[in-house]
Amino acid sequence: MKFLNRLERKVGRYAIPNLMTYMVVLYAAGFLLNMFAPTFYVRWLSLDVYRILHGEVWRLFTFVLQPPSSSILFVLIELYMYYAIGRSLEAMWGPFRFNVYYFSGLLFQIIAAFLFYGIGCLLVGEGMVYINTVGIGSMYYVNRSMFLAYIVMVPNATFYVSFLFPVKAKWLGIIYGVLMAYEAVSYVAHYGLRVGGPYALAIVVSVLNFLIFFLMTRNYQRISPSEFKRKAEFRRKMSDAKWESGNVVEFRGRNVITRHKCAICGRTELDDDSLEFRFCSKCEGNYEYCSEHLYTHTHVKRVTPNTEE
Repeated sequence: MKFLNRLERKVGRYAIPNLMTYMVVLYAAGFLLNMFAPTFYVRWLSLDVYRILHGEVWRLFTFVLQPPSSSILFVLIELYMYYAIGRSLEAMWGPFRFNVYYFSGLLFQIIAAFLFYGIGCLLVGEGMVYINTVGIGSMYYVNRSMFLAYIVMVPNATFYVSFLFPVKAKWLGIIYGVLMAYEAVSYVAHYGLRVGGPYALAIVVSVLNFLIFFLMTRNYQRISPSEFKRKAEFRRKMSDAKWESGNVVEFRGRNVITRHKCAICGRTELDDDSLEFRFCSKCEGNYEYCSEHLYTHTHVKRVTPNTEE
């Protein structure tokens, strides 16, 4: 994070604002190109490592033109989703950090394709290596890493699957992570370690920008016996304070600590979900009342002992 701060101070002015607007335009152009010339992208623009090594270096840049789908309905949905997620991340991080995240995703995607091709050539021979333009060698994992970053930043956001079923973003992230792991394992199981192993490794490398971001944003703390002891003592003191606060009631045959308790009638949120509780600002001390007794109780005043002799 400190490195990014220093880098932003030096070159932050060169960041591209509204980056996803330009990327969505490129996706749309790729979709139109695919409509009128379906084979043109694969023949001349895709991330084909073999052709790049033989001089077609423009493919390092033109592979971003790959449309997310061949269906106009799904293209419109995905372009809107990518645009909304990208704009949200840029608003939270700023243009520079979002640029770093997105372009590092492109870089790791290129590295993954070269890694898959290189290892594949060593294990099975150059003529047997095929770069999958739907997975490795495409924008698939670049866009998915952006989606995963959004889930980490806003885990409780709601997505509507098929426009009907609301699902929390964190559950979609877990599902996607499991599917990605299953994809890697299934390739190894189906094609063997020689072919499936490089593909599984390439999947990990292609989302390395997300893995780095995830690890850097965790709140790591020093783990030691004294730290465990300190946390245990803190939890015990907090528990003792709750029991001493008086909000302990018998509920269904056992003692329960409640969050609210009326100082007049003793009712808690366990008695009625519709009850509302408020502290009285005129009472001297922490006295909480239900809505029925908030305005009808007698205000509590502290008695000052008379020190005169």
